[in-house]
Amino acid sequence: MSIRSKATAAVASAAAMTLFAGTALAASPGAPGAGDPYFPGYGNGGYDVSHYDIRLNYNPDGDQLSGTTTILAKATEDLTQFNLDFLLKVKSVRVNNVPASFVSDDGELILTPRGGVRKGQNLTIVVTYADTPSAVKDRNGFTAWTKTTDGALAIGEPEIASWWFPSNDHPTDKATFDVNVAVPNGVEAISNGTFVGQTRQINGWTRWNWRSTKPQATYLTFLTIGQFEIRQSTTPSGQPSVNAYSERLGDNADAAKASIERTPEVIEFLTENVGPYPFEAQGGVVTPDLGYALENQTRPTYDTAFFRRGANTYVVAHELGHQWFGDSVSVHHWRDIWLNEGFASYMEFLWSEHIGEGTAQENADFTYDLYPADSPFWDVLPGDPGASKVFDGAVYDRGALAVHALRVAVGDEKFFEILRTWTAEKKYSDATIEEFIALAERVSGQQLDELFQTWLFTKGKPAQAPGRDSAAAAAKTLSVTAEPKSRAKIQLTHELLDAHK
Repeated sequence: MSIRSKATAAVASAAAMTLFAGTALAASPGAPGAGDPYFPGYGNGGYDVSHYDIRLNYNPDGDQLSGTTTILAKATEDLTQFNLDFLLKVKSVRVNNVPASFVSDDGELILTPRGGVRKGQNLTIVVTYADTPSAVKDRNGFTAWTKTTDGALAIGEPEIASWWFPSNDHPTDKATFDVNVAVPNGVEAISNGTFVGQTRQINGWTRWNWRSTKPQATYLTFLTIGQFEIRQSTTPSGQPSVNAYSERLGDNADAAKASIERTPEVIEFLTENVGPYPFEAQGGVVTPDLGYALENQTRPTYDTAFFRRGANTYVVAHELGHQWFGDSVSVHHWRDIWLNEGFASYMEFLWSEHIGEGTAQENADFTYDLYPADSPFWDVLPGDPGASKVFDGAVYDRGALAVHALRVAVGDEKFFEILRTWTAEKKYSDATIEEFIALAERVSGQQLDELFQTWLFTKGKPAQAPGRDSAAAAAKTLSVTAEPKSRAKIQLTHELLDAHK
């Protein structure tokens, strides 16, 4: 906007407020949720976020977090008020530089901007806050923030943002991020994207600066604070890589490094099969206290337990597979979780095949035989598991079988064309299972309703493992399926991945 005199600006502002007041009946509060059937309270309506600038101070002594988040957004309708998802204590809010009244109500920060907001209006929202995140619980008595002996972990799915920055907390509203966190000297603060440097402060603290320039979901935005060995390098593809290893990994440290340092190799393999890597940086973080792994965009975080039996590149393949399936192409609703977990789990099958530790078919056969017909495993539908079973083992294992069933049905050429087309056409957006089925049918030229109905939406064990020929099926009645060499590491991986459900 061009520079104007104070008088002109005041007249324009008054005119805008008068115009809004004259049509006030057309405006209404923004919805307190994004319309997700599983989690109605997640996200909000009435606006779309383009960027978050998160500038915080964190003192591990006492778990004290304070600072300011600036949100750039645009109103998608006329609004009298709108919500942010946030649990911490708020000191002040400004909307377009004007102080706004606000109320915190059980995870909803309800803002009432002076004069309301017009559809299409650009918004600059500044929230200043301070609290002790580990002491803050949501309506279910749960806290996703983990206080550690040397810092903290802000990592979680399907939500974590509410414990450290206000947001529109749903995968359908992605944004770019700047994360800047000051901590005492000798402590590291690690987040997503490109590391853009440290700033030494005169108070004995250091500010760590991170930038994510590609659209990123709020739950995939993470913060890890503590004492870490940080390794920076440039990958063969020319991207910056940052790996961080907690100084508390103990005997698992070398096995963790032998796994995470292969991240560029795994990304190269996946790129060949599912399309160009969608982000600007690479890396990984390994830490105790997490209990599982999460596909934080550009920099997955892994618990040290994944490496208690030595190097484990299967969990790396899984979390890096999510960079395409879950991070770049995100769920439209959490009911669509198969698009994340089924495909990330199948990347383990592909990696096993690639390194010669068992073909995808052998892994599919073994997984199918692992669960007897009367197991409750077969009662969970990967295509619609229900809110309480979003991360059930069936979403991973039966989900991977569904992917393999597709591969068998359409053949390798069309299968990998489907994956590459999906990740290209849906890049940086969100999607539904129905959209994937339609694309698979378009690319393959086949009608696939029965296949997906069987593997995603029908209770009970399908009659046969996908891809198992009749001779092998007959032989199975006489012998036990041989266990692929990769199976022990894959099983350990899934046991720990299931731990955060």
